[in-house]
Amino acid sequence: MRAARLQYDAAGRAWRAAQRPGSTFDQKDWLTRGGSLTAHLRKLGDVRVRVTREAVDRAWPDECAALHIGPRTRVWVREVVLEVDGVPFVVAHSIAPLPASRGVWQAMRRLSTRPLAELLYADSTVARSVLVSTRLAPRHPLAVLARRQIAGRVPHALLARRSVFVRHGAPLMVTECMLPALWSHLDACSRAPARGDAHSYVLPHDRGGRPARPSHAGHGPSRTTERAALTRRRPPPSSSSSS
Repeated sequence: MRAARLQYDAAGRAWRAAQRPGSTFDQKDWLTRGGSLTAHLRKLGDVRVRVTREAVDRAWPDECAALHIGPRTRVWVREVVLEVDGVPFVVAHSIAPLPASRGVWQAMRRLSTRPLAELLYADSTVARSVLVSTRLAPRHPLAVLARRQIAGRVPHALLARRSVFVRHGAPLMVTECMLPALWSHLDACSRAPARGDAHSYVLPHDRGGRPARPSHAGHGPSRTTERAALTRRRPPPSSSSSS
């Protein structure tokens, strides 16, 4: 996988690379996190890829604009749900122009329940555009697909991200909608120190390995918890006195 200046740009009127105001620390992190999303999810639990549709169809209007194709252009569509420990966390929608799905990207037709990441991140000839994100309008086709996988109350707006992968000049666009269950899981993990022990709490780190303090309340240890952790780390005072 390599980064390069591409002729295809996933950005659009509603899709942008800038971080969205009002987003939580976790949302900003996962909407901009590079690498394989499946690999990141595996750190949260057992991941299963459930294929919901593979078919020839027409691209969505915002996809046509990003890939510079006409509104009647046929594409190969792959839609999956990424589940963690049996709970839907992400709905993904991927497309490639029909000729590319029979040529450069023909392997995506044979993936079955294997993740698309197996094609994208093991090939040094594949380049990726910048990740862009948006709050999906309720009528957006991906929002409609995502609502089918949500148990309970459906939020007014769902967060999604997308990027274009290019191999030998042929594009493949991947759009991923993060479901409420993912945010709830991350929020629960960040609120609870490991084993409930203050000194065992590990602060999150940014991509450079530096401690990163979350920008929203409720994430990370409180100052009281931090003081308790520091107190427990201090060595006991020496029994001998100096003269």
